[in-house]
Amino acid sequence: MAKGLTTKEALKAWEEKYQKVAAEEKVVKMLMWQPFITKMDASLSTLTKCEQLSLSTNQIEKITNLQGLQCLRVLSLGRNNIKKIEGLDAVADTLEELWISYNQLERLNGVECCKKLKVLYASNNKIKAWEGIGTLKDLPALEDILLSNNPLEEKHTADGNWRDLCSKAVPQIKRLDGQIVIKPDAE
Repeated sequence: MAKGLTTKEALKAWEEKYQKVAAEEKVVKMLMWQPFITKMDASLSTLTKCEQLSLSTNQIEKITNLQGLQCLRVLSLGRNNIKKIEGLDAVADTLEELWISYNQLERLNGVECCKKLKVLYASNNKIKAWEGIGTLKDLPALEDILLSNNPLEEKHTADGNWRDLCSKAVPQIKRLDGQIVIKPDAE
């Protein structure tokens, strides 16, 4: 099996492939990089103009080293091996979308620092408990949540009360699992 890459190595390869300077770009996508990226290192801090960073479909286990990404609005980390949401404090003032589906998350704790977060896609994880979901109500901009195919969603969908429970836990949402949330007041 090939040795994984750090983001430093992947950024160098990205620059060679696209003949661009990553530090000057607003969008940097390194999806399914070969060999896979396994570590987010301090080289990410050079991406000071980056608004959208996509590291999906790699083998990253930990969210780290986001300091310096003062313009980051969209962070895509789907299809990795992330077990815990952490390290977002560095981008908490700018992050609007976090795409973290298909990982190993058991709870959503860690996003509550991102007060501008509008979109949270965390489907196909291992979220079993409401722990962390209740703190989402403190994110006033949060409108769109994707939590399908998690044990918690599957249990409450079978019970028939998933949408109601989520709407009460996160009253500001407008979309849940791809469907518009209709509030009783709006009927």
